[in-house]
Amino acid sequence: MAVLGALSLTLEVPDVESGVKFYTDAGLVAEIDGNMARLRCEGQDRASIVLLGGYSRKRLHHISLRAEELDAIAAAVPAHGGKVVAAPEGFEDNGLWIEDPHGMLIRLSERPADPELAAAETPFEVNGPGRVVRKRRSAVLPQSAYPPANPLRLGHILVFSPDVPASVAFMTGALGMGLADHAQDIIAFTCARKNSDHHVVAFAKSPGVGFHHASFQVGDPDEVGRGGRALLAKSRRGDWGFGRHTIGSNFFHYIQDPWGSWFEYFSDMDYIDDHSLWTPTNYEMEDSLASWGPDVPKDFVHNYEVDVQGFQPAVGQDTMALA
Repeated sequence: MAVLGALSLTLEVPDVESGVKFYTDAGLVAEIDGNMARLRCEGQDRASIVLLGGYSRKRLHHISLRAEELDAIAAAVPAHGGKVVAAPEGFEDNGLWIEDPHGMLIRLSERPADPELAAAETPFEVNGPGRVVRKRRSAVLPQSAYPPANPLRLGHILVFSPDVPASVAFMTGALGMGLADHAQDIIAFTCARKNSDHHVVAFAKSPGVGFHHASFQVGDPDEVGRGGRALLAKSRRGDWGFGRHTIGSNFFHYIQDPWGSWFEYFSDMDYIDDHSLWTPTNYEMEDSLASWGPDVPKDFVHNYEVDVQGFQPAVGQDTMALA
């Protein structure tokens, strides 16, 4: 039994239109059906983000993960503090629906892996001391030569948890995932046990469950930077980046969505081909967020699903919503 990767997340939101604008500005493709919007990466046949409109506030509805041996997972869930539940109204009952010990809803589906991403025609190369790999060409083209950022796939989901170690114990015990790394009991990262990004589902400590961010891979670090600045200019909300994480090693740029949570572009994530050969590290808090980058926004790890009163969307590119 094992989780193999992230498929999607579903959010209840007050306003589907503002969500569609934000996520299509980010590079996703929208399919709208009444008060529901499905947002997918170009070239994929499934949604990565689903928005359910008509709610009073934004709230995480569920996350969806690709998994195998669902019967074994169903048998293990109760022993680890979760429960198997019926599909919510309006959703198909195929696959397996469960709740974790804190009531977070998870949908598990057996489905084939997505096709492997094609390698870039011109790979990202860095010239360094004693290692000159890029010759007779410029690394950077004129700005007009670059298309908009193109998210390739949903890499991981970070959610809030009132008890991060308990959430990790459930994901590793009931769902067969592995602990990649953590920082005390404040933040933790879980991966698939074979051929996985450094993290597939991560947890940050909060008074309650909620959605923090979805992270989408792009072609290279330059596209992280270009895409982040372009989305920030359109959204006129908060951002954090360009920077590089210590845990996972990826380059990042986060942009705040209309409801106070975040969208991340990433590139160059650590890869765990075999979790049995990986040693998780317990990082100090100073390394929990970034190796380098701008100052962290004051509300970056604020769960507005627990306290929605503090969030007011920023009205200027350089302003920041503060709790």
